Amino acid sequence: MGGGSPLRKMGGGRRKKQHFSRIHAFSCGKASFKGEHSLIGGPGFSRVVHCNDPEGFDATLLNYGGNYVRTTKYTLATFLPKSLFEQFRRVANVYFLVCAILSFTPLSPYSAVSNVVPLVVVMGVTMGKEVLEDWRRKQQDIEVNNRKVKVHCGDGIFDDTKWMNLKVGDIVKVEKDQFFPADLILLSSNFEEAICYVETTNLDGETNLKLKQAMDATSNFHDDSSFQNFKAVIRCEDPNANLYSFVGSLELEEQQQPLTPQQLLLRDSKLKNTDFVYGVVIFTGHDTKVMQNSTAPPSKRSKIERRMDKIVYFLFFVLVLMSFIAAIFFGIATKEDLQNGKMKRWYLRPDKTTIYYDPTRAPAAAILQFLTALMLYSYLIPISLYVSIEIVKVLQSIFINQDLHMYYEEADKPARARTSNLNEELGQVDTILSDKTGTLTCNSMEFIKCSIAGTAYGRGITEVERAMARRKGAPILLDETEEEGLIEDLTAKPSIKGFNFVDERIMNGKWVNEPCANVIQKFLRSLAICHTALPEVDEETGITSYEAESPDEAAFVIAARELGFKFYERSHTSISVHELDPISGRKVESVYKILSILEFSSSRKRMSVIVRNEEGKILLLCKGADSVMFERLAKDGRQFEEKTKRHVDEYADAGLRTLVVAYRELDEEEYNEFNKAFTEAKNIVSADREEMVEEVAGKIERELILLGATAVEDKLQNGVPECIDKLAQAGIKLWVLTGDKMETAINIGFACSLLRQEMKQIIISSETPEAKALEKGEDKTAAASALKAIVIDQINAAKQLLTATDENSEALALIIDGKSLTYALKDDVKNLFLEVAIGCASVICCRSSPKQKALVTRLVKIRTGNTTLAIGDGANDVGMLQEADIGIGISGVEGMQAVMSSDIAIAQFRFLERLLLVHGHWCYRRISSMICYFFYKNIAFGFTLFFYEIYASFSGQAVYNDWYLSLYNVFFTSLPVIALGVFDQDVSAKFCLKFPLLYQEGVQNVLFSWLRILGWAFNGVLSAILIFFFCIRAMESQAFRKGGEVASLDILGTTMYTCVVCVVNCQMALSISYFTYIQHLFIWGGVVFWYIFQLAYGALSPSLSTTAYQVFIEACAPAPSYWLITLFVLIASLTPYFTYAAIQMRFFPMYHQMIQWMRKDGHSDDPEFCHMVRQRSLRPTTVGYTARIEAQSKRFDIKPEVL
Repeated sequence: MGGGSPLRKMGGGRRKKQHFSRIHAFSCGKASFKGEHSLIGGPGFSRVVHCNDPEGFDATLLNYGGNYVRTTKYTLATFLPKSLFEQFRRVANVYFLVCAILSFTPLSPYSAVSNVVPLVVVMGVTMGKEVLEDWRRKQQDIEVNNRKVKVHCGDGIFDDTKWMNLKVGDIVKVEKDQFFPADLILLSSNFEEAICYVETTNLDGETNLKLKQAMDATSNFHDDSSFQNFKAVIRCEDPNANLYSFVGSLELEEQQQPLTPQQLLLRDSKLKNTDFVYGVVIFTGHDTKVMQNSTAPPSKRSKIERRMDKIVYFLFFVLVLMSFIAAIFFGIATKEDLQNGKMKRWYLRPDKTTIYYDPTRAPAAAILQFLTALMLYSYLIPISLYVSIEIVKVLQSIFINQDLHMYYEEADKPARARTSNLNEELGQVDTILSDKTGTLTCNSMEFIKCSIAGTAYGRGITEVERAMARRKGAPILLDETEEEGLIEDLTAKPSIKGFNFVDERIMNGKWVNEPCANVIQKFLRSLAICHTALPEVDEETGITSYEAESPDEAAFVIAARELGFKFYERSHTSISVHELDPISGRKVESVYKILSILEFSSSRKRMSVIVRNEEGKILLLCKGADSVMFERLAKDGRQFEEKTKRHVDEYADAGLRTLVVAYRELDEEEYNEFNKAFTEAKNIVSADREEMVEEVAGKIERELILLGATAVEDKLQNGVPECIDKLAQAGIKLWVLTGDKMETAINIGFACSLLRQEMKQIIISSETPEAKALEKGEDKTAAASALKAIVIDQINAAKQLLTATDENSEALALIIDGKSLTYALKDDVKNLFLEVAIGCASVICCRSSPKQKALVTRLVKIRTGNTTLAIGDGANDVGMLQEADIGIGISGVEGMQAVMSSDIAIAQFRFLERLLLVHGHWCYRRISSMICYFFYKNIAFGFTLFFYEIYASFSGQAVYNDWYLSLYNVFFTSLPVIALGVFDQDVSAKFCLKFPLLYQEGVQNVLFSWLRILGWAFNGVLSAILIFFFCIRAMESQAFRKGGEVASLDILGTTMYTCVVCVVNCQMALSISYFTYIQHLFIWGGVVFWYIFQLAYGALSPSLSTTAYQVFIEACAPAPSYWLITLFVLIASLTPYFTYAAIQMRFFPMYHQMIQWMRKDGHSDDPEFCHMVRQRSLRPTTVGYTARIEAQSKRFDIKPEVL
């Protein structure tokens, strides 16, 4: 077996596979007990784990928590108190509870049943909805907690156990592609070196695999029986939220072994490319780092709902004022009923009355009347408003769930509104905070273009290019696409992950016919050799796949393979490649001896390998960022520099990640000299070791000869650039918060047009030389203070640049890394940081931990006061989703943690465009109009009661029948409002997307401003005045029946009620922009139902129908004045609103009204008219491909002047 592939299966089922630690030159060495390890046992480092003995006496004394995880909002015990608290946070519900209690006393102006039933129904419906939503979370918890993992039960036997039954100290065996059930310390794996590969996309969003390695002391435990007598004690740090650090020690056979993050396997990360690992559980359940980074699901309420509470407070103040006025006037009138022993209103018999009307106790009667009035005027505050809004929001959520435009057919995933509380918030989003990996991107890299010897190869088109071409309507795109289609037909091949390159000039070995075939050969050979990837051959299919430290590196090796240079084997000292020989045209096997690997780092921005070919020549092959590579070229190696630079700029503009490839030949003497210095630098034990290694490497990486450049697409999800562009046009700001490296984040920024070439970048980084020097110092406190000062200086410099930029209106981008963000979020710095960030067109936070994502979200939400939306797909985004006003989970490839913590789940980022611009706008408009209309109709109804009280000496006598009062909001006027909240559209979905600026109505809250609310309240009072005084004046003295009798109270009440029902329903008809048959049915059906109800209710016995007995059939219906009064009052009451609406539409149109006029006048496709409407934007578009095209056109316009 020794001479075969290093990836071949070894005896006993253990694979002998090469791993990154053998390849890397910059090995970190073993941890020691210096520095942080000396803290073990002290405060914050007190955890003790008895390995393989979780039930032992010492372990049980420690009483660590179990591995059960709960993400629900309620438990069985807390549901009732917490949900009741939620209900009574609504001030109206508290008031109605008091009214319900008082309705059982003689003070009540109506029956208790008619008052209690609506409150119970309202609260019951809302609490039922909460139960349903929390049950879904509970089901997800049940699924996670009942997952199985193998646990050591004793005698070397491992049995399947549920995750929730794990205890601290358990030895577990995790197999390939399984998630880790808790935080573990790696003891061993199926590899001899006790290494394993871990995917942490759920934690930090990164797709590249992390290498973990167990300690030497436990690395020989290769099978289940090894743990039969295993005993050890781990002492380590207490549970904390830091994903990237760990300090501990393991005591085995009286020997202390230091533990580092290299041995830590975190819950929710996944085991990859490793058959199995053994680990000991150190943190369980809510002590695990991923759970420490999560926060309890908050109770979110929309801004409109909070403002609605303020309106209810205002109406309650009006109600109390009205009741106070009523009580005073009633007290005065009651006191005057007996003057000098004489009865003024003798027909009321004040001498025989109870305390409620006793002239001798007028103050007490006034106080009691105050309570009666509080109950009587309760119809000012609509109890059914809350339940109607709940019903409407649930129905709106169903529409969101059923929207086929947000259905992702490929994965069979529709949009899913997991909570309906925040529908209208979707129409008011000011800032979006987005994760990158898996949210904006597909988690895949594709080799798409390259420049070799000054010639550009690759006909593929990126998402960004496609979006820009579509915007311009460029015919070139069609030609290229057609040409690409022809090529694909000619070279039909199955799609290859990581390779999206199409160019017949160099594919299928045709590169040998190119003018610079020798350069192409060197370029492809460099791609096949200059890397640290590992090949893995599938023994069944024979297909070679690659495991690389980064997805782009894997893409390069795959590209080399597909273009004729197949890397197939790596040993400690050599790389083997199948190459195409240009002379013979055959595949030949070439073996290159590895002499040195100069590793990539963020400061070097390049990597190199030094190899000896079969001819004995020593070659240095180098690839790196253009910013460091072009300056390292030799004078005679710059032949293609200008053309390559131009191609690199074009690729960057198309949103591609670029690397420059170069090489040089070394002579023996030069290499030996370098190798000696390099070996010495690596063996130095000091803080400057890394710098010295980099310095030595930098000396050999010079005088390079340029070969070309690569362009890899960090594959964006479909439609991301278009979506971001539309959101930018809508005035929404987008921040990207990612755990990725700065370079990766910047590339994605370019790819989705958040950044562009001419945009000034403000980079706040801890990777500066002075910051690195400080970190190496012994005094950590002083270093932290100095680092903070550096960050503050950088932010202040950015603020000055921002001020200068304001004058010439250039767009700026802020890019900040995780360490700098730690200091930027300190209490004394965060306001300054936010001020700079808000002034920038784009903000990208790199290397952000989950906690930092949540803190940034909280900062933006609280300090700006604007609506924030967070969107992500991994467990590392949970805190951010819960902290934002709205959390959107992407149901992608990273598990369901983000979805379960979100308010709304969608399958692709592009669906955010429709969710916000269409559903968000409609929901905001509908809920705003619905609430305004609700208050209008209740004020109109409530004030008729008040005006009659004035007429009746504030005696507490209701002008309407009890059940008229109770059913006003339930039957006669509620259904049209629900129809408005569910179906109304000011403009169609097509126009919402065509004119994204329409969304700014929600951001500026123009449809629910205090002016608009007070306008509707005024309309309600005006309607009440017109209804009451027209009715009372028309009926007070006139004969109503044929016999000459005047109208009685029951007839007056019925007539007024008819007028109120007709006026408020017809007002609804005037307010609606979009009629459906349901709206017609509810509006006119409400009026018709009122007449049917009068017939049916009036036909009941007088004991049931009381004052309504036969009133309609005998008195009202036969009287012409009843119908004439209704018609006259209806016209008079609607005229003021109709007049106002006509003037406002004609002279002061709102944005949606302008679009309505455009549609009606047929201007919707007129470019000039559309452009004129778009000019009304209150916020310039600074990001997105629209802004990029405008910036390019401006540069184009300026060029002639420069010439």
